[in-house]
Amino acid sequence: MIYRPWGVPTSLGSRIPLASLIQTLAVAEHLNFRHAANALGVSVSSVSTRVKTLEEDLGILLFERHARGVRLTEAGRRFVEQVSVGVDQLDHAVKTAGMAASGECGHLRLGIHALIPRSFLAKLIAQYRDAYPGIEVEITESTARDALTQLRSDRLNLAFIAGPAELPDFHSRRIWTEPLVAVLPERHPLAKQSAVTWPDLVGETFLVRHGSTGPQAYDHIILRLAGCLPPPSIQRFDVGRGTLLSMVEQGFGITIVGAATALLPTTGLVFLPFADEPEPVSFSAIWSPFTRSPAIRNMLVLAGKLGRICDSAPGDIQHEPRDRPQ
Repeated sequence: MIYRPWGVPTSLGSRIPLASLIQTLAVAEHLNFRHAANALGVSVSSVSTRVKTLEEDLGILLFERHARGVRLTEAGRRFVEQVSVGVDQLDHAVKTAGMAASGECGHLRLGIHALIPRSFLAKLIAQYRDAYPGIEVEITESTARDALTQLRSDRLNLAFIAGPAELPDFHSRRIWTEPLVAVLPERHPLAKQSAVTWPDLVGETFLVRHGSTGPQAYDHIILRLAGCLPPPSIQRFDVGRGTLLSMVEQGFGITIVGAATALLPTTGLVFLPFADEPEPVSFSAIWSPFTRSPAIRNMLVLAGKLGRICDSAPGDIQHEPRDRPQ
């Protein structure tokens, strides 16, 4: 034990045991060594020894002893006030770190293709925010290509994209699927059919967006109508989803979308499934293999649970639960 003259300031810093500070705070609260010891579940001698050692190391008298207990000196009062703040901050840091490690607090930056009310993705995000209110969810709508760029630059943590996502530098998981549908104005000659085929649409003008799933829609139209005459006419527009649907309603052309788009409130449009589309459109989650984020893990686990619930209900949208992320 190092003895110093009383009243001489020291710079012990982090060398002071945390237990000594906690027991000192307990004594300051109860103003009685026995009561403080009982509250902490330790012996009176332990509390007395630690406080005395702390006073000797500091060279400061923290407590004045008397027959019924103790009282703080002026120096002790100031010391306890400052230590209390530090211990509270340390306790907060420990709790916050624990919550971050379990995915209960922090940030989750999501890249999405769309957020349509009542769609699977909208339900997933809503349930995630309810389950993890301490996570601040940031949402960016972009194309799949832009989402990959933002993931690589760490501007996104997780992205949901349309189409297969077997990428060598990302982890991926197919989350849900939607049938592909054609969107036509109500006055279109095909509007009263129950379904359409790709040959039905030869000669049509297709409208697609530059953003969101527009690039995938463009490529899909080219693939399905390759070799057909006349070749497909595809016009691209830098507009939002609502504007594109309005242009279809006004007769500018037709478009193709995932079935969830039919959940939007629209007038003057019909959404017809494809009778010859071999499989529904898949939507995948992708994230960096270098990310070990509990927030991502919790999102994917919840997606699996929501998928199983949706699988048990009738409907056109299928969901595919997977194992935990790597």
